[in-house]
Amino acid sequence: MSRYSIALQGGAGPVPGRDYTATEAHLSALARACEQRLVAGYRSLDVVEFAVAELESCGLYVAGKGSAPNSAGYVELDASIMHGPTRAAGAVAAICKVVSPVRVARGVMQKTPHVMLAGEGALNFARQHGFELIKDAANYFVLPVGVTAEDITEQKHGTVGAVALDQSGELAAATSTGGTFMKLEGRVGDTPMIGAGTWADDDVAISCTGTGEHIIRSGGAIAIAQLFRAGALLQDAIDQVLAEIKRLGGDAGIIAVSKTGEIVMRYNSHGLKRAAVGRQHPLEVATFAN
Repeated sequence: MSRYSIALQGGAGPVPGRDYTATEAHLSALARACEQRLVAGYRSLDVVEFAVAELESCGLYVAGKGSAPNSAGYVELDASIMHGPTRAAGAVAAICKVVSPVRVARGVMQKTPHVMLAGEGALNFARQHGFELIKDAANYFVLPVGVTAEDITEQKHGTVGAVALDQSGELAAATSTGGTFMKLEGRVGDTPMIGAGTWADDDVAISCTGTGEHIIRSGGAIAIAQLFRAGALLQDAIDQVLAEIKRLGGDAGIIAVSKTGEIVMRYNSHGLKRAAVGRQHPLEVATFAN
């Protein structure tokens, strides 16, 4: 059997002392489900889309169903997806009323000549192409695990993502978020920006979470990919970018998978909800430091 790897992240915003048993159990089961697909020969692009759609729909994370309203009182969502071998990518920014932003992002990738659609145009695209819409937004969204009603008055954050290597050697990455709590209407962070929050090429697939403004300003995922291509060890490349994010005043978590199947999950925040498994990597699930 050829090598394969999958890594998942559920956000770099966990609060020390709170119980994340439910998210860890969910990440563990989802990692195993993704592994089964990779073993069965599924493409990495399909696996990361599946994984992120599951993370969006469960309501356990600050993405999809677990997203909080912006300062104007309604939810805006961001997502992106990228296929390493072709560099094909799709994204949606500040989209409302869709169940799965990552599925719409893949639709943008496959059904348009564009990389990103935003706002009302993104929603119209979703409607035209039959993507599932939220029928009752007032009763759809929930507070995710580890988030209290008091938290949503602060600029806290969360994101979900997946990176994968399939048995044919293809890499892919996907990321989705509801953004920072109480963000300004129309705010867009790193998640839908190809090269900032998400990147995949022939060598590495990367998904970022954290304070998006600082991730963007640090160079984000593409900076890691360039350091790695230039000869840096993957962990060192990630640590360099995390150090720059910290220097700029932010925090972040980053997951990555390389073409050899190496998995790296690093963060400079209190924790990172994460899981990974691969042909040569036993199942690993954690929120805080091991």
